Amino acid sequence: MWNYSEKLMDHFLHPRNAGEVEKPDAVGEVGNITCGDALRLTLKIDENERISDAKFQTFGCGSAIASSSALTEMIKGLTLDDALKITNRDIADYLDGLPPEKMHCSVMGMEALEAAIRDYRGIKAPEEPMEGEIVCNCFGVTDKKIERVIRENGLSTVDDVTHYCKAGGGCGECKEEIAKIIERVLAETGQTPTVHAKTEQPHRVTNIRKMRMVMDTIEREIRPALNADGGDIELIDIDGDRVLVALRGTCSGCAASSFTLKHQVEAKLREFVSDKLVVEEVET
Repeated sequence: MWNYSEKLMDHFLHPRNAGEVEKPDAVGEVGNITCGDALRLTLKIDENERISDAKFQTFGCGSAIASSSALTEMIKGLTLDDALKITNRDIADYLDGLPPEKMHCSVMGMEALEAAIRDYRGIKAPEEPMEGEIVCNCFGVTDKKIERVIRENGLSTVDDVTHYCKAGGGCGECKEEIAKIIERVLAETGQTPTVHAKTEQPHRVTNIRKMRMVMDTIEREIRPALNADGGDIELIDIDGDRVLVALRGTCSGCAASSFTLKHQVEAKLREFVSDKLVVEEVET
């Protein structure tokens, strides 16, 4: 389990400014429920471009909720220009730190704020090709976004990148490409990339611990999303790195069940338990 600060837990258990601003002047939406966390940020802005009110709606883990809550507290009363100076590290620092594995939650908050300000100022979001090429298909992360989190946060390993933007946290096929991006960025800054760009070695997880982590992740990260659409999931067995499950409710027999297993169930288990896990559906 991760170590959460008291302030983070307070913002998770007692989130500030949850909901939506009535008749918002600006809206910023980032993330995707299908791929994991999602955030909708709404702002009220006065005639001096000062944020008079901010509210959020978040689909995600406790760190995502806490980061969103903290962001709204930080930006209320600021001008848009001052708000744009807030970085994901500022959000993490406000919460007295985030676990490394959860830094992507603070990045999501920063990106939602940027999207909301673009919306207010009538600046069209760049089209996807302008944002670079997709590197991580599981989470839709581009090379440009990976470069940005590396530069802004001083990252040097593939695992660091996964923690900050989720790239590489699904099937893992993109990890080699992520390592190449790290090497290129570090080389541009005069650093030696050959050692730091390697993926960190995973810690050994006992079978009992793995079972508990899988069950916890299903309860916390997977089942709520399925329940929202009338579906459910049952853990049948774990055989080494094979996780055997049965889909229930509307998910059972659904045409998109293979997508759900790969990009929602397996991706989450690989993110929170082990990147070696493979999810298989069984009939019971």
